[in-house]
Amino acid sequence: MAKPVSIEVWNPNGKYRVVSTKPMPGTRWINLLVEQDCRVEICTQKKTILSVEDIIALIGDKCDGVIGQLTEDWGETLFSALSKAGGKAFSNMAVGYNNVDVDAANKHGVAVGNTPGVLTETTAELAASLSLAAARRIVEADEFMRAGLYDGWLPNLFVGNLLKGQTVGVIGAGRIGSAYARMMVEGFKMNLIYYDLYQSTRLEKFVTAYGEFLKANGEKPVTWKRASTMDEVLQQADVISLHPVLDKTTYHLVNKETLAQMKKEAILINCSRGPVIDEVALVEHLKHNPMFRVGLDVFEDEPYMKPGLADLKNAIVVPHIASASKWTREGMATLAALNVLGKIKGYPVWSDPNRVEPFLNENAPPPAASPSIVNSKALGLPVSKL
Repeated sequence: MAKPVSIEVWNPNGKYRVVSTKPMPGTRWINLLVEQDCRVEICTQKKTILSVEDIIALIGDKCDGVIGQLTEDWGETLFSALSKAGGKAFSNMAVGYNNVDVDAANKHGVAVGNTPGVLTETTAELAASLSLAAARRIVEADEFMRAGLYDGWLPNLFVGNLLKGQTVGVIGAGRIGSAYARMMVEGFKMNLIYYDLYQSTRLEKFVTAYGEFLKANGEKPVTWKRASTMDEVLQQADVISLHPVLDKTTYHLVNKETLAQMKKEAILINCSRGPVIDEVALVEHLKHNPMFRVGLDVFEDEPYMKPGLADLKNAIVVPHIASASKWTREGMATLAALNVLGKIKGYPVWSDPNRVEPFLNENAPPPAASPSIVNSKALGLPVSKL
């Protein structure tokens, strides 16, 4: 039996009991739940990742819904416990839900929410930041300065890569991949090569229009190419950013063989899912190719890194902060709360989970809908006509 976990309670006499397994940014998400007669219990346990037993203790005997985190193992055990407590709603505070057994949720009739549509630009900005930091060796230079090693300008001190005129490669040109591509093309006048199963017509039109603008102003136009294979991107791009979904086909998408195809001075960025890279192979590649650089926001066995990665100067590693802007994280908390609230109140599901601006407008009440329920079809939930 798990020990009781510490909690903070809002609106103790509320009709519906909603549990959040972590404190989340902002207070709007709390206020929206309280306004709809919810008792909100927020776990304040000083523990980064809650165990299944911890969460069962939080759920207790009566619980209408839970807001959880992508670090938690939401499978048969937890969905069974939530269902027995009368709960019909769970939402990740994340766009991804690899930590969720959706089949188990379906079995117990629990709606599973996620938070897309709010972190596109923020994630793309971090990928762009890592690209620039890797190209110009900013982290290495910062450590050098802080160590008191700088004693004067030198011609060869921290020479990096110029991005202008080089080729940026994008694998997975969905919302985030396309946003990143636009930033790199317009921000640094890079040419684009991308690989995706589906043609990104809007992205192609953007690059074409920007190229025409540059040409009209006497500059060399940028270009784009849709690669027929991922190998083309790996072989031709100077900077490569990964933005695929994680499934059986993309697990270890980057491995010893694919790394060998890349340029010796290429830059590899990953703000998608850790397991798309074989991290052991990456460590070996970085060791043997000191001019090859990488920027990682996610890791194969998160929160751990494979041995040797942290010791490499040509690796920039940050702790899964792609969505960590104030606006985005507060928006994610709001969407997660409204997913749970919507199911509790019997609202329909929002028709387009990637257009969530009405839920984020603090000057107006949110629509009477759940922003994004990934198993809505399996549960036969109605779709909003708003």
